[in-house]
Amino acid sequence: MSYDMIVLGSGPGGYVAAIRAAQLGMKTAIIERESLGGICLNWGCIPTKALLKSAQVFEYLNHASDYGIVVGSAKHDFKAVVSRSRGVADKMSKGITYLMKKNKIDVHMGTGKLLAPGKIELTDDKGAKSTLEAKNIIVSTGARSRSLDHIQQEGKKIIGYREAMTLPSLPKKMVIMGSGAIGSEFAYFYQTMGTEVTLIEYLPNIVPVEDEEVSKQLGRSFKKMGMNVMVGSSVEKVDTSGKGCKVTVTTKKGEEVIECDVVLSAVGIVANLENIGLEDLGVATDKGKILVDEYYATNIPGIYAIGDCVPGPALAHVASAEGITCVEKIAGLNPEAIDYGNIPGCTYCSPEVASVGMTEAAAKEAGYELKVGKFPFSASGKASAAGHNEGFVKLIFDAKYGELLGGHMIGSNVTEMIAEIVSIRKLETTGHEIIKTIHPHPTMSEAIMEAAAAAYDEVIHI
Repeated sequence: MSYDMIVLGSGPGGYVAAIRAAQLGMKTAIIERESLGGICLNWGCIPTKALLKSAQVFEYLNHASDYGIVVGSAKHDFKAVVSRSRGVADKMSKGITYLMKKNKIDVHMGTGKLLAPGKIELTDDKGAKSTLEAKNIIVSTGARSRSLDHIQQEGKKIIGYREAMTLPSLPKKMVIMGSGAIGSEFAYFYQTMGTEVTLIEYLPNIVPVEDEEVSKQLGRSFKKMGMNVMVGSSVEKVDTSGKGCKVTVTTKKGEEVIECDVVLSAVGIVANLENIGLEDLGVATDKGKILVDEYYATNIPGIYAIGDCVPGPALAHVASAEGITCVEKIAGLNPEAIDYGNIPGCTYCSPEVASVGMTEAAAKEAGYELKVGKFPFSASGKASAAGHNEGFVKLIFDAKYGELLGGHMIGSNVTEMIAEIVSIRKLETTGHEIIKTIHPHPTMSEAIMEAAAAAYDEVIHI
């Protein structure tokens, strides 16, 4: 069969690229070996948020008296919580099936391998092979959980994020290696549900890509929950020979052994580049990623790559944007290249974390003279009314021109607020313009205006 576009992989990069290609009049096909929607819809973004929502509801019930509400002792049905999460994922995946039909995209379930520019070998789920042809091929094969050489995931006692979403029962004790978004979200979920969680981070602060003040605030919040947070520490080995696990951890104070039921490895991801024909075609790779130009063309004409298998932030919204940009360039629409300095990052634990642009440390290192404004949610009427006054908004401005260099938030619903900062930076809005933009009261978003005012010594409410 012959197409204008074939997309290999149907995650948030692949399926979005396929839809945009179809919208632009291209005869399009997509190849998927597992489930439409990829990891994000089936084992990542969506089902984890369903789990986290269950944890938040459980947390609300346990603190109902804080709101003047009297309820009985709250209990959770862990299997039902997991089942709800899977149901949400299944519904979303079926939604992608609908979108494929709506846009007349051919879906080939099976494994694809590049044979030559313009040719892909398809092996379906019954082992039958066929050849598909296309003028353009986009590789969007995503990534999987990284397994350390000395601590291999075996899916029972040492697990990755997939197993963490479908454990048959709630562990009494869990050690989580790595405190990035995946590690921190699962740490919050399991601690809230009743597991004794130990969160271990090799670097000096948890969520280490975030501004240091945000990292320290989240650390305090986690410890307040009763979580054991260990920074500047590394897991040397895990002994799984007994009933549970014995985790040997090296800290600044020396070595200690932590006993637990299960170890969750959340130390990053690795791109799925194996057995898709990259080497045979001579597609250039480096450090486990496919090398591409600013419009996602590889060194082989007609072969493109997007998402977690190329350099850049491994985020669903980045993959989607890359897919659209790539397809529009192929179609001759001359799209603007993506600004990787203006990509929002979100961590959906509680309190939530959201950020975009430079941290204060990075801005200083870049040589900027800064104006920094912070507004604590403890001074927010809406946050106090909601019973969630932990955290703050922190804005970092270039003192010379008023450019917003970075925005960093920790608190309730800040993942919904960060888009304003992304838009502000895209539109090159200045600090004074933010201050003069009237925000509704009472809202959490007022903190953005107040933080800008704080940077220029005009803040009203602190």
